[in-house]
Amino acid sequence: MNGTDLTQTRRRWLGVLAAAPAGALADAWAREADAPSMRFLRAPETGLVMVRGRMGGTGRRFNMGEMTVTRCAVVAGETVGHGYVAGRDKRRAEMVARLDALLQMDGRRERLLRELVEPLAAAQADARATTARKAAATKVDFFTLVRGEG
Repeated sequence: MNGTDLTQTRRRWLGVLAAAPAGALADAWAREADAPSMRFLRAPETGLVMVRGRMGGTGRRFNMGEMTVTRCAVVAGETVGHGYVAGRDKRRAEMVARLDALLQMDGRRERLLRELVEPLAAAQADARATTARKAAATKVDFFTLVRGEG
Protein backbone atom coordinates (compact mmCIF):
# COMPACT_ATOMS: atom_id res chain seq x y z
CA MET A 1 0.00 0.00 0.00
CA ASN A 2 1.56 3.31 -1.05
CA GLY A 3 1.64 6.41 1.17
CA THR A 4 -1.44 8.08 -0.36
CA ASP A 5 -3.56 4.92 -0.12
CA LEU A 6 -2.46 4.34 3.46
CA THR A 7 -3.31 7.94 4.38
CA GLN A 8 -6.82 7.60 2.92
CA THR A 9 -7.32 4.19 4.55
CA ARG A 10 -6.09 5.50 7.89
CA ARG A 11 -8.37 8.52 7.68
CA ARG A 12 -11.29 6.15 7.14
CA TRP A 13 -10.44 3.77 10.01
CA LEU A 14 -9.87 6.67 12.41
CA GLY A 15 -13.31 8.03 11.54
CA VAL A 16 -14.93 4.64 12.06
CA LEU A 17 -13.12 4.03 15.36
CA ALA A 18 -13.94 7.52 16.65
CA ALA A 19 -17.64 6.86 16.12
CA ALA A 20 -17.58 3.31 17.53
CA PRO A 21 -19.08 2.44 20.92
CA ALA A 22 -16.61 2.10 23.79
CA GLY A 23 -17.58 -1.52 24.39
CA ALA A 24 -16.75 -2.57 20.84
CA LEU A 25 -13.35 -0.90 21.08
CA ALA A 26 -12.57 -2.47 24.46
CA ASP A 27 -13.60 -5.92 23.16
CA ALA A 28 -11.37 -5.51 20.10
CA TRP A 29 -8.42 -4.50 22.27
CA ALA A 30 -9.02 -7.44 24.63
CA ARG A 31 -8.79 -9.85 21.67
CA GLU A 32 -5.28 -8.53 20.88
CA ALA A 33 -3.53 -10.59 23.56
CA ASP A 34 -0.20 -10.47 21.72
CA ALA A 35 -0.26 -6.69 21.19
CA PRO A 36 3.07 -4.94 21.71
CA SER A 37 3.50 -2.87 24.84
CA MET A 38 2.52 0.76 24.42
CA ARG A 39 3.18 3.86 26.44
CA PHE A 40 1.46 7.21 26.47
CA LEU A 41 2.96 9.89 24.31
CA ARG A 42 0.06 12.09 25.40
CA ALA A 43 -2.21 10.78 28.17
CA PRO A 44 -5.95 11.14 27.50
CA GLU A 45 -7.06 14.73 28.00
CA THR A 46 -10.30 16.57 27.42
CA GLY A 47 -10.64 20.00 25.87
CA LEU A 48 -12.66 22.10 23.47
CA VAL A 49 -12.43 22.56 19.72
CA MET A 50 -14.16 25.15 17.59
CA VAL A 51 -16.67 23.65 15.19
CA ARG A 52 -16.91 25.50 11.90
CA GLY A 53 -19.71 25.38 9.37
CA ARG A 54 -20.57 26.74 5.96
CA MET A 55 -23.80 28.35 4.99
CA GLY A 56 -25.48 25.97 2.56
CA GLY A 57 -22.42 23.73 2.62
CA THR A 58 -20.57 25.89 0.08
CA GLY A 59 -20.71 29.44 1.44
CA ARG A 60 -18.47 31.38 3.77
CA ARG A 61 -17.22 29.66 6.89
CA PHE A 62 -18.56 30.61 10.29
CA ASN A 63 -17.82 29.50 13.85
CA MET A 64 -20.78 27.43 14.94
CA GLY A 65 -19.64 26.78 18.51
CA GLU A 66 -17.37 24.72 20.70
CA MET A 67 -17.42 20.96 21.14
CA THR A 68 -15.87 18.80 23.88
CA VAL A 69 -13.23 16.40 22.52
CA THR A 70 -10.90 13.92 24.22
CA ARG A 71 -7.55 13.05 22.66
CA CYS A 72 -4.79 10.56 23.34
CA ALA A 73 -1.53 9.45 21.70
CA VAL A 74 0.36 6.20 22.32
CA VAL A 75 3.64 4.87 21.01
CA ALA A 76 4.61 1.27 20.31
CA GLY A 77 8.19 1.09 19.09
CA GLU A 78 8.32 3.48 16.13
CA THR A 79 4.53 3.55 15.63
CA VAL A 80 2.43 6.40 17.03
CA GLY A 81 -1.32 5.93 17.39
CA HIS A 82 -3.72 8.84 17.82
CA GLY A 83 -7.25 8.91 19.13
CA TYR A 84 -9.73 11.79 19.08
CA VAL A 85 -13.34 11.24 20.19
CA ALA A 86 -16.28 13.51 20.79
CA GLY A 87 -17.13 13.93 24.45
CA ARG A 88 -15.24 13.17 27.66
CA ASP A 89 -14.60 9.42 27.42
CA LYS A 90 -10.86 9.11 28.12
CA ARG A 91 -10.86 5.31 27.91
CA ARG A 92 -12.49 5.42 24.48
CA ALA A 93 -9.88 7.89 23.20
CA GLU A 94 -7.15 5.61 24.53
CA MET A 95 -8.67 2.56 22.79
CA VAL A 96 -8.86 4.45 19.48
CA ALA A 97 -5.19 5.44 19.82
CA ARG A 98 -4.11 1.89 20.68
CA LEU A 99 -6.09 0.37 17.80
CA ASP A 100 -4.77 3.05 15.43
CA ALA A 101 -1.23 2.01 16.35
CA LEU A 102 -2.04 -1.66 15.70
CA LEU A 103 -3.72 -0.85 12.38
CA GLN A 104 -0.53 0.86 11.21
CA MET A 105 1.43 -2.38 11.67
CA ASP A 106 1.62 -4.31 8.40
CA GLY A 107 1.21 -7.73 10.03
CA ARG A 108 -2.09 -6.77 11.67
CA ARG A 109 -3.68 -4.23 9.33
CA GLU A 110 -5.57 -6.50 6.91
CA ARG A 111 -7.01 -8.69 9.67
CA LEU A 112 -8.10 -5.73 11.81
CA LEU A 113 -9.62 -3.96 8.83
CA ARG A 114 -11.58 -7.11 7.97
CA GLU A 115 -12.57 -8.16 11.50
CA LEU A 116 -13.00 -4.78 13.23
CA VAL A 117 -13.21 -1.74 10.98
CA GLU A 118 -15.44 -3.13 8.22
CA PRO A 119 -18.11 -4.55 10.60
CA LEU A 120 -18.14 -1.29 12.58
CA ALA A 121 -18.43 0.75 9.36
CA ALA A 122 -21.32 -1.45 8.17
CA ALA A 123 -23.14 -1.05 11.50
CA GLN A 124 -22.65 2.72 11.38
CA ALA A 125 -23.95 2.86 7.78
CA ASP A 126 -27.01 0.83 8.81
CA ALA A 127 -27.68 3.20 11.70
CA ARG A 128 -27.43 6.22 9.37
CA ALA A 129 -29.79 4.56 6.88
CA THR A 130 -32.32 3.82 9.63
CA THR A 131 -32.18 7.43 10.80
CA ALA A 132 -32.59 8.66 7.22
CA ARG A 133 -35.64 6.39 6.69
CA LYS A 134 -37.24 7.66 9.90
CA ALA A 135 -36.61 11.26 8.89
CA ALA A 136 -37.95 10.64 5.37
CA ALA A 137 -41.17 9.23 6.84
CA THR A 138 -41.88 12.61 8.44
CA LYS A 139 -41.15 14.64 5.30
CA VAL A 140 -43.86 17.02 4.21
CA ASP A 141 -43.96 18.17 0.59
CA PHE A 142 -45.13 21.71 0.10
CA PHE A 143 -46.18 22.91 -3.31
CA THR A 144 -47.49 26.11 -4.76
CA LEU A 145 -50.58 26.27 -6.89
CA VAL A 146 -50.38 28.76 -9.69
CA ARG A 147 -53.57 30.73 -10.01
CA GLY A 148 -54.91 31.53 -13.41
CA GLU A 149 -55.14 35.22 -12.75
CA GLY A 150 -53.10 37.29 -15.14
